[in-house]
Amino acid sequence: MSAPSNPTDSPGSQADSGISVPFASPVGPSGPVGPSGRGRSDATDTTAPASGAPAPPDPARPGLVVGFDLDMTLIDSRPGIKAAYEVLAARTGTHIDADLAITRLGPPLEEELAHWFPEGQVAEIAQRYRELYEEHAIAPTLAMPGAREALRAVRAATPGGRAIVVTAKHEPNARQHLTYLGIEPDAVIGWLWAEAKAEALRDHGAAVYVGDHTGDVRGAKAAGALSVGVATGPCEAEVLRAAGADVVLPDLTAFPAWLVSYAGSLGFPRPN
Repeated sequence: MSAPSNPTDSPGSQADSGISVPFASPVGPSGPVGPSGRGRSDATDTTAPASGAPAPPDPARPGLVVGFDLDMTLIDSRPGIKAAYEVLAARTGTHIDADLAITRLGPPLEEELAHWFPEGQVAEIAQRYRELYEEHAIAPTLAMPGAREALRAVRAATPGGRAIVVTAKHEPNARQHLTYLGIEPDAVIGWLWAEAKAEALRDHGAAVYVGDHTGDVRGAKAAGALSVGVATGPCEAEVLRAAGADVVLPDLTAFPAWLVSYAGSLGFPRPN
């Protein structure tokens, strides 16, 4: 699920070096997607005002690097996390409303455990949960619709394009999920939540970050990356937009068409 609480979280921080290019309206199955994430008939609608002229591709980094969140962006981890919580509850003798807990995926694990355990026990219980996770949470987890296609689209949209995963989840568990599901990013970085994700995004040169939570929007903004929200997690499209997402898509199935349009606005040729 999520990472330990050691990453610092500094709300409100935002890098000044964001990409300043116009971009096309996200495209869903029914055409461009408006603020609600539903199809719009107005093909001229955009999800954010254009700001400046397209910048040419950087020869030193010829392809776009796109970051993705994991839980409820690339994978539907709710069945597995629910199973792990149910086993944890049984073994500790503590009531955990697993159905409620899986509606709040995104923040670090310790934040959820604090609803069910005294503060002094949270660190120990988090370790017990992670020990249970591999056995009980990996196999039930599913790939989100369009997840594999989204990563392939990144590599196809621009020469040298790279797809990375930046997640709050315990990194070994994140890697196990991706391996089990046959989702193959170019890098996986765990233990990072909200603004703390910015360091990894900057280190890998990510120009775009895709996520389902307002914390993902904050991480993208702190890194100076374009924030693409997908309304597949706990935050509805309107909530993602209100948090500052530059683009809101209904789900990842709309991502490849949007990426082709966006890459074209940067001067990259359309893929064959």
